[in-house]
Amino acid sequence: MNAIDYLGPDRRRGGPDRRTVGEVTKILLVDDHALFRMGMRGLLEREPDFEIVGEAQDSRGAIDLAMEMSPDIVLMDLSLPPPGGIETTQRIKRELPSVGIIVLAVSEDEDALFDAIKAGAAAFILKDVGPDDLVTIIRRVTAGEYLINDKVFAKPAVASRVLKEFRELAVYGQEAAPIFAPLSPREVEILDNIAQGMTNKQVAYALSISEQTVKNHMSSILRKLSVNDRTQAVVYAMRQGWIRMPED
Repeated sequence: MNAIDYLGPDRRRGGPDRRTVGEVTKILLVDDHALFRMGMRGLLEREPDFEIVGEAQDSRGAIDLAMEMSPDIVLMDLSLPPPGGIETTQRIKRELPSVGIIVLAVSEDEDALFDAIKAGAAAFILKDVGPDDLVTIIRRVTAGEYLINDKVFAKPAVASRVLKEFRELAVYGQEAAPIFAPLSPREVEILDNIAQGMTNKQVAYALSISEQTVKNHMSSILRKLSVNDRTQAVVYAMRQGWIRMPED
């Protein structure tokens, strides 16, 4: 499997499974144009499972509101006033690894896309995105998808830069700056159970989820870690220190 097939793990835990069943998706809007924020709020508040928990017009306000409200999703303006949308994304992800940040840009800029990947953004979209598409993207990011992956495959130059940093990570190890998206807490939990020798059925019972859900998570784990089977995934996760060694 290609090394860029996932924009895979770093040492942070968080990400997918951003809400529990039946809860609304809490959204923070970050943009320095009040009219644009108003338009997004009007659009997203039509969805019964979306809740706008705050609006910010600058980096400081975005960080403060994110810490206070712990949103599931942040819609982040790339062209935010200095220090800008990318650095703001980095700071929020550092404090709230599980938040899904969707970067909104006015154009397809490869440098900005690469920086957004490094910052941990889950999606990179243009501001002229259609209303229905925006709603779908928010739902997919909430479900744990990293849609920014699709952008990488469409941009060979960006893919090449990601691969270069991937190789440097492999060479320099844990001291290298992480650029990859983490496994979700649920995925780590599932791997932890599998490391103890549980079958998919036993994991499903232990976590009160369906066996199919376990299988879906395992497919996601294999894709993110770029490994071929669950044994390789467990070994990788143990080496990273994400899960404990099997108990005797």
